[in-house]
This record gives sequence, structure tokens and C-alpha cells, in this order.
Amino acid sequence: MSLSLPPASGGVDAGLAVDPEVHGVSLWRGALRRLRRNPTAILGALIVLAFVVLALIAPLLTSYEPGSAQWSGQVTPTSVPGPSEDHWLGLDRFGSDMWTQMVYGARQSLVYGVVSTAIGLVAGATLGALAGGFGAVGGRFGTWVDTTLMRCVDVMLSIPSLLLAVSIAAVLGQNSYAVMIAIGTAQVPIFARLLRGSMLSQGKADYVLAADALGLRKGRIVMSHVLPNSVGPTIVQATLNLATAIIEVAALSYLGLGTSDPAVAEWGRMLVAAQDRFDAAPRLAVLPGVAIAITALGFTLFGEAMREALDPRTRR
Repeated sequence: MSLSLPPASGGVDAGLAVDPEVHGVSLWRGALRRLRRNPTAILGALIVLAFVVLALIAPLLTSYEPGSAQWSGQVTPTSVPGPSEDHWLGLDRFGSDMWTQMVYGARQSLVYGVVSTAIGLVAGATLGALAGGFGAVGGRFGTWVDTTLMRCVDVMLSIPSLLLAVSIAAVLGQNSYAVMIAIGTAQVPIFARLLRGSMLSQGKADYVLAADALGLRKGRIVMSHVLPNSVGPTIVQATLNLATAIIEVAALSYLGLGTSDPAVAEWGRMLVAAQDRFDAAPRLAVLPGVAIAITALGFTLFGEAMREALDPRTRR
């Protein structure tokens, strides 16, 4: 007696079909797939891409040098020349080409944001990895190291980030390095607490308990399994912190703690310079202000979309 099986469509039983969203797709590949279908992620990515391209090709977009006040004779206390054929956005209060200041300001903001966030990420992730690693290992010594490091982080976290950045910048002086170090230091506790909490959470996962039961050394478990599976939220937070860094750079410049070099174009300094010319030329403040807001919005939208794409509770 022979048994016949019903034909399966495409050679595969429909009941055994694998959903690529659930099986056989890595975490990052699945996240990328969800980002491609997220309108918020696409909008944020386009804004970020436009900002980065503008910063990288700034010298190709203008024939003038930033901070060149060669048209200062055309600026009066009550009048600032507006857009013209030679100056698309007009002149600023110092007689420099406004378009040149804007595109070079994008480059400066990108450098400040990336470097300061990198400083905060490296230092904060190092502290968080040490605290989380020793905390996951446990024992008297591990608990002591974890507690000591996190109490130091809590002290930093008790100070508002902008106030901490202002204090550091005031001590280091008015230069670009001081601004980046100040903002990066203010971000350290954010990354440290995030990575430490993620590592402690991963330390209780089933795969960690299984690896421990197989006799693997705790140090190897932490470095090979716990840490790699904990860095996702930290990377997402770094994207969000880029927006915060750009805003804080502008805030430090607005408070007079940014670089004092007139040849350095920076959106925050442009806002400061526009204060006493706002009635005569509102565009001097509106243009850099809108640029800061749109850039920060782009990084925020993309960062939030990445967070949702990597969060298992929000997967569809």
C-alpha cells in the first residue's frame, strides 16, 4: 500500500514556510530591513546625509574663505546688505559672505559633534564595560569595582550636562579642543550607565547561564558574549547624542565659551553676532538657528528609528 503526499507549492510545505522577519535573520540585518520601511528613519537619514555632504564639500560650494571680512565697508550699524548675485544669502555683520559662513559652519558643527560624541562614547563605554563586566562576574571584588565606578559616574550625572560642559570649557579656555572635551566629558555618564545596565541585563540571559554551565571562564563569557550583545543600545544613544552635541556646541559659543578665532565659522557664534543686528537683518539669526534645529531633528529622528528597530518589544 503506497501513500501519496499532496504536492507542495514551490517544493516547500506551506506549513513549514519560514518567516524571514522571525527566523534566519541577524539582529542588525533585521533592523536595517525595518529602517528601510520606516518613513521617519528615511527622513532622518536624508537630513543627516545632506548635512554630512554639505560639510564635506564645503570648499566646492563657495569661492570665499570663512571669516573673510573684505566687504566690511558695506555694513553699517543700521544696514546689512542682503542677498545679491555675488552673495546668495547676503553678508553678515562683519562683512563676510553669509553662504560661506553657513556651509563652513556645517563642517565645524559636524567635527565638533562627531569628536565630542566619540570622546564621550569611548570613555563612557570603557567605564560601563568595566562596571558591567565586573558586576556580571559577581563576587566581592566584582561588586566592589562595579559600585565604586558607578558612584563616580553618579557624581558626574548629578551635575546638569550643560553646566558641566560650561565649567570644563571655562577652565580649559576658548578653543576648539576645549569645546569638544567639555561636551564629550558631559556625555560620559550617559554611555557608562547605559552600557553597564545593558550588560547586567544580558548577564542573566539563558545563553550566558548555558555558557557558564559548560565551564567557560567568566571573563571569556563577558568579552565574547555579554559585551557584543550589549553595545546596540549604546550605538543608538551615540546617534541621539550627536544632536545634543551640536546644540550644546552652539550653546557654548552663544555663552562666549567657544573658539575665539574669527576665521572659524560656527553656527553658535553666528547667533551671537546677530544679536545687535536682528532688527536690521533677522536672517542673520534665523538661518543658523534653523540649520541647528533641522540638523538636530535629523539625528534625533534617525536615532529614534534605530532604537525602535533594535528594540525587540517594538518589532513587527
